[in-house]
Amino acid sequence: MINQNSVAILGAGAWGKALATLAQTNAHNVKIYSRRGSQTLAQTVEGADIILSAVSMKGVRDVASQLQSLSISPQTIFVTATKGLDPQTTCTPSQIWQDTFPNNPVVVLCGPNLSKEITQELPAATVVASNIESAAESVQLVFNSTRFRVYTNPDPLGVELGGTLKNVMAIAAGVCDGLQLGTNAKAALLTRGLTEMVRIGVHWGAKPETFYGLSGLGDILATCNSPLSRNYQVGYQLGQGKTLVEVLSQLQETAEGVNTAEVLVQRAKQQNISMPITQEVYRLLQAEVTPRQALLDLMTRDIKPEVDS
Repeated sequence: MINQNSVAILGAGAWGKALATLAQTNAHNVKIYSRRGSQTLAQTVEGADIILSAVSMKGVRDVASQLQSLSISPQTIFVTATKGLDPQTTCTPSQIWQDTFPNNPVVVLCGPNLSKEITQELPAATVVASNIESAAESVQLVFNSTRFRVYTNPDPLGVELGGTLKNVMAIAAGVCDGLQLGTNAKAALLTRGLTEMVRIGVHWGAKPETFYGLSGLGDILATCNSPLSRNYQVGYQLGQGKTLVEVLSQLQETAEGVNTAEVLVQRAKQQNISMPITQEVYRLLQAEVTPRQALLDLMTRDIKPEVDS
């Protein structure tokens, strides 16, 4: 059993700070790295048993590359808490970490976790997933508490994609509420959105049942219904008639769904995967359609069976 007392958190945003507090509450020794902080990356990760990345998607590859030049123990567990896709390669964050550190265990942490509520010490649950069961269990022990219940899962790709793909659906849900389309419309949108997530996730190599857990369905329920969600806010304000430039200029942190939609559309085209909701979200973000036109496009598609044969 490795010493779990030294945890390095990379990223001092709301999510990184919330995770740091959870580990500190469990009496672990936590260091936080920020580009604006006084501590260097090397100082932050020195002797760390767990290195948790909570940086935005655009910073993952750069931070991983910087760490590669340092002396990292092969026993060190990397945890990724980033939700997004690399625009150049369509890789997930965990794939980037695993490619960079092929001999280290990599764990994905994901779930319906709005950082503001966690900071307020409201109860929540999450999933830690890895191909190496002992690594997931080690991370589980670091963060689990009476207010933050942590489950393990053997499908890291599915858990990671559940948290990533739902950001696009959160934009769609925000548009739905911004247009005041009602409960029926939103229920239909999110149900079909989950179907879309499962479709591309399975094509990617994930297990379908993973998407009905905390990281897929659970994350949809939280992110697609809360004004605390940045992606929901993007959609809501687009539905209210604002431009994407106006919306993004007011956000304090990154809305990963904007980038994710573009990457997904590229991948869906390459592999001929039907993703109508994602496609309309992308077209809306590109100002190719209005919110009302995107709705009409979805409602007038060819009729079909609910379940793919």
